[in-house]
Amino acid sequence: MYILLLSIHGLIRGHDLELGRDADTGGQTKYVVDLARALGERDEVSQVDLVTRCVLDPTVSPDYAERIEPLGDKARILRIDAGPEEYIPKEQLWDHLDSFMDNLTAFLNEQGRWPDVVHSHYADAGYVGVRLSNLIGAPLVHTGHSLGRDKRQRLLAAGLDSDQIDARYNMLRRIDAEETVLASAELVITSTHNEIEEQYGLYDYYLPERMRVIPPGTDLKQFHPPSGEDPPIRFASEVERFLGAPDKPLILALSRADHRKNIVALVEAYGDCPRLRELANLLIVAGNRDDIRDLEEGARTVLTDILITIDAHDLHGRVAIPKHHAADEVAEIYRLVARSGGLFINPALTEPFGLTLLEAAASGLPLVATENGGPVDIIGNCENGLLVDPLDRGAIAEALLRILEDRDTWRAYSENGLAGVREHYSWQAHAETYLGLIGPLSERRETIPDTPPMRRRMVYRDRALFTDLDQSLLGDPEGVEQFVAMMHQNKRCSNFGIATGRRLDSVLIELKRHRIPVPDVLITSLGSEIHYTARLVPDDFWNEHVDHLWKPGVVRRALAEVPGLVPQRKLQQSRFKISYHYDPVVAPSVEEIATRLRTWDLSVNVIHAFGQFLDIVPIRASKGQAVRYVTHRFGIPLEHVLVVGGSGADEDMMRGNTLAVVVANRHHEELSQLSEIDNIYFAEQAHAKGILEAIEHYDFFHSCRVPESTT
Repeated sequence: MYILLLSIHGLIRGHDLELGRDADTGGQTKYVVDLARALGERDEVSQVDLVTRCVLDPTVSPDYAERIEPLGDKARILRIDAGPEEYIPKEQLWDHLDSFMDNLTAFLNEQGRWPDVVHSHYADAGYVGVRLSNLIGAPLVHTGHSLGRDKRQRLLAAGLDSDQIDARYNMLRRIDAEETVLASAELVITSTHNEIEEQYGLYDYYLPERMRVIPPGTDLKQFHPPSGEDPPIRFASEVERFLGAPDKPLILALSRADHRKNIVALVEAYGDCPRLRELANLLIVAGNRDDIRDLEEGARTVLTDILITIDAHDLHGRVAIPKHHAADEVAEIYRLVARSGGLFINPALTEPFGLTLLEAAASGLPLVATENGGPVDIIGNCENGLLVDPLDRGAIAEALLRILEDRDTWRAYSENGLAGVREHYSWQAHAETYLGLIGPLSERRETIPDTPPMRRRMVYRDRALFTDLDQSLLGDPEGVEQFVAMMHQNKRCSNFGIATGRRLDSVLIELKRHRIPVPDVLITSLGSEIHYTARLVPDDFWNEHVDHLWKPGVVRRALAEVPGLVPQRKLQQSRFKISYHYDPVVAPSVEEIATRLRTWDLSVNVIHAFGQFLDIVPIRASKGQAVRYVTHRFGIPLEHVLVVGGSGADEDMMRGNTLAVVVANRHHEELSQLSEIDNIYFAEQAHAKGILEAIEHYDFFHSCRVPESTT
């Protein structure tokens, strides 16, 4: 089995993970590296690729620019280009994910092997995972780690304006991607039952029968209790210099400096309780810093508030807050706290899982943790600590005292944690359960044909041009004549294709009317059907491919009573396209219609164009997917493909690595928001003459290579 893991944002490498460096380099990065290694050790797995973004930036380690990094004999990290070379936050990645997908597909095509299973992690990887899965027919598995709807609710509760949230976090695109993932994934893996009920339950496409809980594991070789054979703990001196009485038990909080981790409330709870201050010291490990003033705003605010709270409660000499720690010192920190007779606390407002809880338990530490999220399952399984309301400072202090004041309770929780982690949270157990679930899925993977359905000279052509028909190619008879002449002149160099929403018979009528020869490829009905050459050879594989999850009868029933939707004439309908006239004055918004279809458990693409047409096609069908499929079969790199369009139906055809043009008469349509994206040219001329202008702009034919001979 060949498994491909997608985890795009953050900084990922196989050693010295910079956990807590920023909001994007947290527990997820460690999870995916450990998962890749654990799967690579299994006999039934031949290869595991963990695919992330390539980062070439002097402000980060050169490790993140290495294209391939081994994680073991059968596991490796692959780094793929996407957007700028420098390191950018995940919220800025969205416009570059289509290029990531195209570059990854090119890599997989070049290596000559496609994955049996695609497993995406987080929403940005889910966006790529859906497209890769839909293109190659591999089953999609997804792990959300955190979810946009849940985060949006928490940010609204914190007082942020909805427009601010959507702008700052690209939240609408994230939630839309998550809904599409849930419509497409055959398996959703979660860490806790709470995640299924409380977070995924917020989504329209909520199918708990597709969701399974597989808790992540922890490395029991790295995280273990202190023993007499341990070398001296180097980090002890970093802690002791803060403390007046360093021999007291330590209360450890270890997390990013993020307001959601609720560290300030912990400091206040400690400061408000004299007995707790007398009994124990507080150790806060909140990322690394040289100068707080140089940190990003969120971390800077949290650390400043912590220091202010320490000063306000006069906790100097009782609270240690070291500036630096190395990744390989984390296990030592847990053992230092265990040796002191202390405990670990996670007071987060909500915690999706809580990997640090497992590490602490494996090191022999009792736990106090938030009652919101993953700790409920961990402490429930291991019986090794107490759950608290993170907003109740008195309850936090009481729970800490209850464990620290009773050494029998401390020992019982410590021993229970050690046994519980071995039983429930080892990576070996995780990998075994995981493979038991995905094994049957991998057997259903399709194999994409890598040659056209008929052998002919176009196999050897260097490039391809695909254009929408109405209002892009058509509209100026003189321009059409010039365009046809140019394509004929370069027919040995380039394939010619039309990608349209029209049905095949309707397209043929228009081509005859405008004296346009039948092109090499006809992509019709919004990418749901493909035919080749003047003989109109159908692509039978594509027909079967897009039929996946297609339920046209259910679609029609779901939309039958929706006001403002009137079915178009039968001439506009096809096997894989259901078309409506859309009246925006009467009808619900397109987003509301999409929501309705999701609540009917329908996996479809909803395409809105020209403000008055609404089409429903299978989840695997679109112009962009069809173009990528065809060019794969022809062996043409996407960088050698020019696409022409103007409406929302063309957007996924134009994003990514294709060269694209929007002709002048279509600038005002749905693609105007793409004007800042590279490789999309907005022509000054209209209709076919705008295409000719783009051909000149890109030097499209002059750089073409024609084989000296073909067979």
